[in-house]
Amino acid sequence: MTRYDKLFSALAEKNEGAFVPFLMLGDPTPADALEIVRTVVGAGADALELGVPFSDPVADGPTIQKSHIRALDGGATVDGALEQIRTIRNEFPDLPIGLLIYGNVPFTRGVEKFYREFAEAGADSILLPDVPVREGEPFAAAAETAGIDPIFIAPAQAAEKTLAGVAAHSKGYIYAVSRHGVTGTERESETTGLKEVVENVKRFGGAPILLGFGISTPQHVADAIEAGAAGAISGSAITKIIDRHVEGVHPDPGRVTDPAALAAELGEFVSAMKAATVRR
Repeated sequence: MTRYDKLFSALAEKNEGAFVPFLMLGDPTPADALEIVRTVVGAGADALELGVPFSDPVADGPTIQKSHIRALDGGATVDGALEQIRTIRNEFPDLPIGLLIYGNVPFTRGVEKFYREFAEAGADSILLPDVPVREGEPFAAAAETAGIDPIFIAPAQAAEKTLAGVAAHSKGYIYAVSRHGVTGTERESETTGLKEVVENVKRFGGAPILLGFGISTPQHVADAIEAGAAGAISGSAITKIIDRHVEGVHPDPGRVTDPAALAAELGEFVSAMKAATVRR
């Protein structure tokens, strides 16, 4: 069984869903990012989705774009991200670790080398948000050869052919988006229609469904679980908490001004989000 298989099986026995925070590697510094990871895992995160900083994150709204830029200002690189993943894997050997990485990175490093490097570092899955499933077969094949679960996005109102492809090629989990648009927009408080989104994806079978985009409160998590999802991913809400505790303006590298205060606020948020995964 993979780490994802073990996680979803264990959570099902406890009648819980998964809460998965999204965090940017290297934001605002590699050391700060590792402390943030330790905080959210200690507060109850079931798995991690980690971003690798990129200069043109087209799926992300202003909040997460800022975290990409802040990490890049601090000197973040793909090699640095791999080193952080190694550290996280050594500290948390059983924790599922997913990566969100834009498609230019595997193109420039070489697809086979790219997946091999991240597998060796300890990653369990990789989502390329700007590579749709209709163009994803070479990436999925290279991922599985390297022992990485390829993840594809199931759009809220995708065509049946797209959803069938997502179900066929996603391993580990399926990333279903709750609405159109990028992350962190003013519509993030809307989680209506989640049951329809989940049921639409489930028709085609496949891996467990995690809902993302617009998940920013415990009620949103509870709504996702009630809609039939296996769990929920939250990114912009967490990044906004980090923003409040970081000093520094582009192009100057940022720094955490009060690590204890950041840890306290993040811990409280993650604990509340995890508590909301208990199935009623």
